[in-house]
Amino acid sequence: MFNRRGSKLRIYFVIFAIFLYIFPSMAAAHPYSASFTTIQFLEDETSFEFSIDALSIIELQEDIDTNENNVLEISEIEEEEDHLIEFLTHTVILDKGNEQQEPEFVDIKIDKKENKEFLTLTLKYPAYQPGDTITLNDGLYFNDADTNYVNLLTATYAGGSSHAALQGENRSWTILLTEDQQEQQAGGEQAGGSSTEQDPKLDTKPTSSWLSFFKLGMSHILTGYDHLLFLFGLLLRKQTFKQYALIVTSFTIAHSITLSLAVLGNMDLPSKFVESVIALSIIYVAVENIYRKEVNHRWGLTFVFGLIHGLGFANIIQEMNLSKGNLASTLVSFNIGIEVVQILIVLLLLPLLTYLHRLKNSTKYIKYGSIVIILFGAYWLIERLF
Repeated sequence: MFNRRGSKLRIYFVIFAIFLYIFPSMAAAHPYSASFTTIQFLEDETSFEFSIDALSIIELQEDIDTNENNVLEISEIEEEEDHLIEFLTHTVILDKGNEQQEPEFVDIKIDKKENKEFLTLTLKYPAYQPGDTITLNDGLYFNDADTNYVNLLTATYAGGSSHAALQGENRSWTILLTEDQQEQQAGGEQAGGSSTEQDPKLDTKPTSSWLSFFKLGMSHILTGYDHLLFLFGLLLRKQTFKQYALIVTSFTIAHSITLSLAVLGNMDLPSKFVESVIALSIIYVAVENIYRKEVNHRWGLTFVFGLIHGLGFANIIQEMNLSKGNLASTLVSFNIGIEVVQILIVLLLLPLLTYLHRLKNSTKYIKYGSIVIILFGAYWLIERLF
């Protein structure tokens, strides 16, 4: 009996190893490339900071990782500094009235954000005036149809701010620096014709914020294989439609709470801890699938683990330091994007699960599926801890 079980486990591990070899991106969980652009339109200059994850630089500049250790080191940056600056300034471009602007180099360095390393390039452009139309064009990975690269942009000007997520084919962002003439006129009329002080403002394309963060939420859950596997593990055992609905609802409420708290700055846990507990939640649910006879009250378990998953969702937009004026709409659109994809996936899964549960050997298939889920969870847990 032991030998038979041992041989089966060996088969599972072989299948798992082959699967990881064929689909390495899925094993990584959250395999997206991310950059952060911060533009400050000041009176005497325009400050421009661009940060991109180091692994993306290694991928885009194949010869930069000279010792092939998959780590971007200071010595490698210093050796390729001129080439790196030229590459980035000619790929992530700031235009004024469709005319490319030449920046002044300030600094290039490696920053650590949570458990990831980022290459940060700081530049300086001339000061811009009200009436100028400024466009940012991001050409990184532009010809790669399979990329899920996203550039999270924050721009500030005289107290105003604008945020956008540039991804897919929408990699251009335009801003018109204006003065709020309407507010001035309204104030003048109300005061019997007296004038008020002009307040500079940001006038951006209306689709650059709400829709971009909605799409970001969609892509974030689609590439969040650990979140999806957790949800699949919860639904794998046979349950009533009401129980399925309670699971999805409790997961939605829980991760919405902590996502909001994290972005608002009211909750902050180390990324290593959050990601490790997410992996642990996958293992726990799969173990329950195998050993628990009844799984009638999973909504409570889902809610507890969902709180941790919400912190995982928040990581990508926490770095943007969103202004209070844009925070509510950004959170809502990002969260709706997550929920739309989540609901669609559940609707697609339910007919397949119904078919699975009607099969003669459904218990065996659920057990095998749960073992595969445990292996994935264990892989991510070890990777994130060590």
